Amino acid sequence: MRYFCTYFDSNYLVRGLALYRSLLRHAGPFQMWVLCFDDVSCHTLRTLKLDNLIPISLSEFEAGDDELLEAKKDRNTVEYYFTCSPSLLLYVLKNWREVDVLCYLDADLFFYSDPAPIYDELSDNSILIIPHRFPDNALWRAEKYGKFNVGLLAFRNDSSGRQCLDWWRERCLEWCYDRIEPGRFADQKYLDDWPERFEKVVVLEHKGANLAPWNFMNYEIEMADGIATVDGAPLIFYHFHGVKILGRRLYDTASAGDYERMPSRLKQWLYPRYIAELKRTEQWIRSLVPEVELGYSSIRTESYGFRGVVSKLLRGQVMIDYKRF
Repeated sequence: MRYFCTYFDSNYLVRGLALYRSLLRHAGPFQMWVLCFDDVSCHTLRTLKLDNLIPISLSEFEAGDDELLEAKKDRNTVEYYFTCSPSLLLYVLKNWREVDVLCYLDADLFFYSDPAPIYDELSDNSILIIPHRFPDNALWRAEKYGKFNVGLLAFRNDSSGRQCLDWWRERCLEWCYDRIEPGRFADQKYLDDWPERFEKVVVLEHKGANLAPWNFMNYEIEMADGIATVDGAPLIFYHFHGVKILGRRLYDTASAGDYERMPSRLKQWLYPRYIAELKRTEQWIRSLVPEVELGYSSIRTESYGFRGVVSKLLRGQVMIDYKRF
């Protein structure tokens, strides 16, 4: 049995459930806890009654946690979400004692193969983190945003894992803002010195885990028959950071602009399939919970204006959805 947790509100509900559906295909037996940051997401998950998904309402999560509620007073919405990252992990470990290893997942991940190699690398260690793997010409990003990405983290329910989580929670309660300061950025840059600060920390080496718009250029990526490899290793999951729907057949891949332009073949393999999966997931949700009101940044229209869309089209960042998968 594998154990995962994540969090989202109604804006990321479709993406979070697309992640869940990808785990159903590839992760084997698992249990997932979802911290619901609004009533819409909580109502939807409770109505769906998925056997291996446990929704946690915000009121349940915050009950009795005065330190977290105090920190909430001076954080904006996204900053408060970041602040909750270590607290969610600790909440699950405290209330479900059977959990041996708990993985946090960002809601915009999508799995393509079995995550077994990740657990193999963790082995009998306590903490697993994934480097951003920025290319050599963008190593300055690690100085600003952190060496490691919070997209996936794993903690064993032992003294080393809990010590790390307790320390991370304390730091996030003290300071967790969506801005860059020396040695700090949101909940993420705190991870920089974990390999030295804590015992039994593994830095994941598998190149097929956390392929992303900021690191694809490091690798030889092959795609055939619905399977992708990264320097010969199977693609385990891709981080679909920043994807936005602009219209019925137009979407922003966020794969250019801030990052190097992605080769057309790779982009066409990744993004249309993911958008199709989001659309199928939305249809599935609406068929079972017809009253649901999904947030606009899930997969509904988000307008940049005509000039903005044209500009993104010219930069290769916006794609037109003209295929069916």
